[in-house]
Amino acid sequence: MAESIRLDAVRDELYGGLPSDFVRVRTERARQARAAGDKSLATAIGRLRRPTQVAWAVNLLARERPDDVAALLDLGAALRDAQRQLSATQLRGLSTQRQQVVRAMAAQAGRLAAERGAPLGPGAIRDVGQTLHAALADPAVGDQVRAAVLATGATYDGFGPSGLVVVADPVGDAGEPTPEPPREPDRSAAAQAELAAADAALATARTESAEVAGRAAELGRRLTEIDAAIADLREQLDRAEQERQFVRSAERSASETRRTAERAVEQAERRARSARDALDDLR
Repeated sequence: MAESIRLDAVRDELYGGLPSDFVRVRTERARQARAAGDKSLATAIGRLRRPTQVAWAVNLLARERPDDVAALLDLGAALRDAQRQLSATQLRGLSTQRQQVVRAMAAQAGRLAAERGAPLGPGAIRDVGQTLHAALADPAVGDQVRAAVLATGATYDGFGPSGLVVVADPVGDAGEPTPEPPREPDRSAAAQAELAAADAALATARTESAEVAGRAAELGRRLTEIDAAIADLREQLDRAEQERQFVRSAERSASETRRTAERAVEQAERRARSARDALDDLR
């Protein structure tokens, strides 16, 4: 039991991280298990396969939006139940809901991947949609999606092993529903997935455009602040230059006044000496 818990923890760590880190982390955890003497755990860790980009995106969606994924898988159970009950009306309503939900969730997976620096191309987003369709049709795939431990994407060709069978509800002569022949597999899945990819690409482009516009606006505001600061500094410099010229002029005037005063003092001293000399002669 302890080994199972530890393996689950390692699996959760590996499939919850970026695919680029998978091999490095797997190698390190296997080494730690061997160092601890747990060869069976090391072997089990070594058998874990690195997820493809599509599988990683689906795992990311399951981890980040578990309630939405649970609702999607509940919808798959309802579709399978409706198919067993041969309820055409219920199947048509649920099928429409399925297409809408899968398209929206595939786009959401694309946005989540882009936020983590690993954007998906249109083909990858289309494959995410196909994998979600497969999770709806196949409980085994659904369990892996719910646990967020997919290693590869899954394919879808109509709902259920033999394609979606839609039957009418009219009552025949015997009072029982009269089934129609099986219809062709739902060929709109590829078109819906392509639309999901386009929606996701558009959403990503709009997000990037908004981010660039936001950065441009912030830089514009910063430039305005810098221009205002420069203008203020220039005004301060002009005032300082004017004050400097005024002080320099005042300093020259003060120097001239000082020299004049010094000359006056010298003249007064000479007169005082002359007056003393004259007074001494009189005595």
